[in-house]
Amino acid sequence: MSEDTSQLAAKVWNLAHVMNNAGVGAGDYVEQVTYLLFLKLDAERAEDGLPSLVPEPCRWGGLALLQGAALAKAYAAALETLAAQPGLVGTVFARARNGIEEPAHLHRLVRMIDAETWSAFGADVKGDIYESLLERTASDVKTGAGQYFTPRPVISACVEVLDPAPGQTVCDPA
Repeated sequence: MSEDTSQLAAKVWNLAHVMNNAGVGAGDYVEQVTYLLFLKLDAERAEDGLPSLVPEPCRWGGLALLQGAALAKAYAAALETLAAQPGLVGTVFARARNGIEEPAHLHRLVRMIDAETWSAFGADVKGDIYESLLERTASDVKTGAGQYFTPRPVISACVEVLDPAPGQTVCDPA
């Protein structure tokens, strides 16, 4: 992971730590970051001239302008609307809910995400940040998430040992 990626991952995790101390679980935080980043990336995609995948009332631009109870209400409504969409959007937001009950925390998360141009980072950088969040969440003994997360070095070692060919399927009975 590059130094820039590490700094961005640390920034995202530091906010998770603050929210965790305020009662927002790491799992809820990662889930909300995922939903909000999807909306922010869709907005950046639209800025680049590509069609938005998100219905107008649910778009990032509108949510990013709100705060307090208005933000929490609009975000909850957006999640409900997005879950009912066909295709990729409906799949991503299936059973989505706002896991950040305190509107001030949601607003802080929206501001942090809005401050970055996420599409400027490569897919590997975003993947590294997400993986870093999952790894840190898994290492939190209170969540019990460790049983579901396999660290990247272990995955890399398994791939190296198995040396699968393209199109070959590997069965993981776990």
